[in-house]
Amino acid sequence: MVEHDALDATREAYDAAASTYAQLFRDTLRDSPLDRAILGAFAEAVRASGAGQVADLGCGPGYVTAYMEELGLTAFGVDASPAMIELARQACPGLRFDVGSMAALDIADGALGGVLSRWSIIHTPPDELPFILAEFHRVLAPGGHLLVGFSATDGPSHPTQVFDHAVAPAYRWWPDHLAAMLRESGLAEVARLVREPQPTDRRQFQEIHLLARKAWARTVGPET
Repeated sequence: MVEHDALDATREAYDAAASTYAQLFRDTLRDSPLDRAILGAFAEAVRASGAGQVADLGCGPGYVTAYMEELGLTAFGVDASPAMIELARQACPGLRFDVGSMAALDIADGALGGVLSRWSIIHTPPDELPFILAEFHRVLAPGGHLLVGFSATDGPSHPTQVFDHAVAPAYRWWPDHLAAMLRESGLAEVARLVREPQPTDRRQFQEIHLLARKAWARTVGPET
């Protein structure tokens, strides 16, 4: 199971940095057409599956949750930081935001058509990540989609690496390694977007978005 020490430390760090973080990332989507493109593809995939709501896990101040609504989805946000959730509720009063942990979501089995996890897994220690991915699988309906964003390691010989995140200890992942972990959790990769670092980026890491899908339930036919 996921240890509470890492979660508590991350929660406290984001509570302290919430206002600064919200201001810093207010225009992230406006300035990133590639992010908007992959979020649009995710929204279309969720709508095509005919499944239910989308949970933005690690929603922070709620900007991306609101964008999901603009794309025609019924979305709500979950974050471990009460300060972040308060900011999200102030910024988007018409949307639902809950304090919660990705390791133990207060969401029924198979209730969601989509799970969005943009850089919310990066603070999870590597040996605890399978529990988070299993929780994503649990709450997704058959045919539901997951979009997970993270930073890549320096190469396939480094499946995970620690990096100097400004708020809390964080990890990078080699994309093929994380895709394999998704498969082991019952989530098959559908597509990936790779953004190369730009000269103005503070961190020279590839940014990765993996789109994965939970298998449809098998239909058992009548015995012959």
